[in-house]
Amino acid sequence: MSNPRVPLSVLDLALVAEGSTGVQAIQRAVSLAVDLDALGYRRVWYAEHHLAPGVASAAPAVLAAAVAARTSRIRVGSGAVLLSTTSPLVAAEQFGTIAALHPGRVDLGLGRAFTVPPSGQTSGRSSGRSSGKGGPPAPAQPPRPPAPAVPRLVDGLYVPPAPPNGLNDPALRERLLAQQEVVGAHRKPAAFQEEVELVLALRQGTYRDRAGNAYGSPPVEGAAFDLWLLASSGGESATVAGELGLPLAANFHVSPATVLDTVAAYRAAFRPGVLAEPYVVVSADVLVAKTLERARVLAEPFADWVLSIRRGERGAMAYPSPSQATAWTDRPDAERALVADRVDTRIVGDPATVVERLDTLARVTGADELLVTTATHDPAETRRSFELLAEAWGGTSGAGAERTDAERADRSVSAA
Repeated sequence: MSNPRVPLSVLDLALVAEGSTGVQAIQRAVSLAVDLDALGYRRVWYAEHHLAPGVASAAPAVLAAAVAARTSRIRVGSGAVLLSTTSPLVAAEQFGTIAALHPGRVDLGLGRAFTVPPSGQTSGRSSGRSSGKGGPPAPAQPPRPPAPAVPRLVDGLYVPPAPPNGLNDPALRERLLAQQEVVGAHRKPAAFQEEVELVLALRQGTYRDRAGNAYGSPPVEGAAFDLWLLASSGGESATVAGELGLPLAANFHVSPATVLDTVAAYRAAFRPGVLAEPYVVVSADVLVAKTLERARVLAEPFADWVLSIRRGERGAMAYPSPSQATAWTDRPDAERALVADRVDTRIVGDPATVVERLDTLARVTGADELLVTTATHDPAETRRSFELLAEAWGGTSGAGAERTDAERADRSVSAA
């Protein structure tokens, strides 16, 4: 039977639960991917996070390779490799190597370089060019419209106001700068579009440097991976994806206030390139349980976890159990304001409730695919959430994904 809904995919952070270890989180992530493959999810991507006690997904290429070797159908990839720490050449060589062994099942997702903005700047996003230690300041980018300051209901989709920006807090800024020193994020990226075009040219075998010298990379040339860009706003990443005709992943789960702007900017900038038509994946935080009451209990620690990220004291904390969570009614107003956008847009409930809200998200954003991420303290509950969602969705990949593949092949202008 055909599946009228868009395919579902998974973004896995390899969460470290309170009381467990990073080793266990990585082992569980690989085991979960085997189940996701059997359940029919379209793809599984791994994020890149460093020095976060609650996230073990620090090396997406390694995780993707391990999962590809243990599965037979599901696509594997990065959501995303960050160009602060990894050059586009190295990222392409890593994923080109995986694709050589698992052709047609690999996605290389790239995210712009992040730098801590100058003191007093309100944006939490870099210009896309890191100055590096002791280097010149990053060039200014054209201002983009601010995220809405009031909540909106857009055709049934709740779009929250943007949270207060905390990057001007001196303690947080110092911690982020110190963390960059430890991570070694000192490379000086070129403009984002130039970095992406380097990957495309290497795959086509046409790369030349500014002096006209030709370079080739055997793992990258002709590599059978899909190149994706990830974006959390209507700024540079979304625009570059559109201008190069690449598929885009829009981060609703990270920045729900800006998702509609992100998708609109991408579609407005789109020109036929790698694809002949736009292709958008939209991410969402999702938690499914048999009953709404059970889902709400399992969801209770989420606010504490998001707060640990946005306060930035140590980064994402080990994911707490429901018994350790701070009740929403006991939380100070300032804390609620800092995490409300993500708590209010997290899709939590019984299968029918979650499916209805995901249908709304896909319809309003025009998503071709949804990328779900699920966080619980108990890995068994996470696994069960994905099982319940797959069953309720009426097939996650299956016939629907096969049609999507065929449609994307028809739309493709270039193998690069």
